[in-house]
Amino acid sequence: MNERRPFARDEARSLTLSVIAFFFVMTSYYVLRPVRDQLAGAAGSQSLPQFYAIVFVVMLALTPVFGWLVSRFPRKLVIGSSYVFFAASMLAFIPAFVAQDRIGAVALGRIFFVWVSVFNLFVVSLFWSFMADVYRSQQARLMFPFIAAGGMAGALLGPLLTRLLVQRLGVPAMLVVSAAFLLLALGALLALSARRDLNDESEGAPVGGSILQGAKAAFSQPFLRYMLVLMLLGDGIATMGYTLMADYTKGHFADNAARTAFYADLDLWTNCFGALLQLTLTPLIMRGLGVVWAMVLPALVNMVLLLGLSVLGLIDLHVFGWTVPVIAIVLVGSRGMTYGMTKPASDALYTRTPREVRYKGKNFIETAVWRFGDLVVTSGLVAIRGAGVGITAIGLTAAGLACVAAEMGRRAAKSPDLLPEQRDDATRSSS
Repeated sequence: MNERRPFARDEARSLTLSVIAFFFVMTSYYVLRPVRDQLAGAAGSQSLPQFYAIVFVVMLALTPVFGWLVSRFPRKLVIGSSYVFFAASMLAFIPAFVAQDRIGAVALGRIFFVWVSVFNLFVVSLFWSFMADVYRSQQARLMFPFIAAGGMAGALLGPLLTRLLVQRLGVPAMLVVSAAFLLLALGALLALSARRDLNDESEGAPVGGSILQGAKAAFSQPFLRYMLVLMLLGDGIATMGYTLMADYTKGHFADNAARTAFYADLDLWTNCFGALLQLTLTPLIMRGLGVVWAMVLPALVNMVLLLGLSVLGLIDLHVFGWTVPVIAIVLVGSRGMTYGMTKPASDALYTRTPREVRYKGKNFIETAVWRFGDLVVTSGLVAIRGAGVGITAIGLTAAGLACVAAEMGRRAAKSPDLLPEQRDDATRSSS
C-alpha cells in the first residue's frame, strides 16, 4: 500500500497540470469562436464550401510541416513553438479588427474563419497527442474523461467571457484575452513535459520517421483506416448540422449581434451536455463496458436524432415557453456526444498506438481528413438542396451514415493492430 502512494501523488500532479492546460486551451479557443461564427454568418452559408476549400488546402500544406517538426525536434520545442506562433498570430490580427469597417466583415470573415479552424485543429490535436505520451492506456480510461471535462469548463468560460467583455473592451481586445489563455496553457504543458513519469521512454525526443508518414499510415494501418472513415462520417453529420443551422440563423436573426448570441447559446448548451457526459456516463461506460461501447453509442444517438429530423423537419418546437429549433437539438446532441464520449474514447485508443502514429497519423486525420470532409459535405449539401432534395431525404441518408459510423467505431476499438493495454500495476511493480 505505501509503495503505491508516491505513484498516486505523481498521477495527481500530472492530472492536475493536464486539466489546467486543457482548460486554458479551450478557453482560448471559445473566446474566439463566437467572433468567427458571426463573421461566417455575415458572409452567408453559401460561402461555406469556399471557406472549407481554403482550409483544406491550408491543411494539406501544413500537415507535412507538422510532420517535419515532430520528426526533427524535441516535443517541448514543438509544443512551445506552435503555441507561441498561434498566440503571436492572434495579436497580429488586432490591426485588422481595428480596421474591420474599412476591410469589410465578409473579407475579414473568410480569412479569420480559416485561421481559427487551423488554430483549433492543430493546437487541440497536438495537445491530445501529448496526452497519449503522458498516460498509459489503463490510466487513460480514468484520466481522459476528467481532462476533457477540464476542457469543457474552458469551453463554457470562453463564450461567457466574450459575452461579458466584448461590449466593454471591443473585439480586438478579445484576441489579447485569447492569446493570454493560450500562453497559460503552454506554461502548464511545459511543466508537464518536464515530468519523468510519462508513457513513452523517449523523454520527449523527436518522433523520427518521414514527413509524410502520418498520411501513409492513415491508409495502411487498420486502426487508422477505421478512424479515418469514422472521422469522415462523424464530421459529415456535424457539418450537415452546421450548414443547416447557418441557413436557419440567416433566416431568423436580423443582425450579427443576435446571431452571435444565438451561437454562443448553442456552444453553452453543447458544452454543458458534453461536460455532464464526461463527468458521469462516459467514465462509467469506459470502466464498466469498455471503450467499444463509448465509440458506438454516440453514433446510435446520432441515428435517432437524424431520424427525428427527417420526420419533423426544420421546425421550431415550443417547450416550457421556449422556442427550440429541431436542428438545434440535433446539433447540440450530436456535438455533445462527440465531445463528451467519442473524443475521450478515441484518444484513449491512441495510447495503444506507436508514438509516431499518435503525432503524425492522428494529426493527419484530425486536420487534412477532417477539412476534406467539411469541403465534400458542404459542397454536396448545397448542390442537392439546390436540386430540390428535401430535409426528409437528407435526414434519412445521414441516419444511414450514422449506422455505418457505429460499425466503424466498433471496428476501431477492436482493431488487431492496437498494442496490448498496459497494466499500471504490472508496469509499476517491474519498475
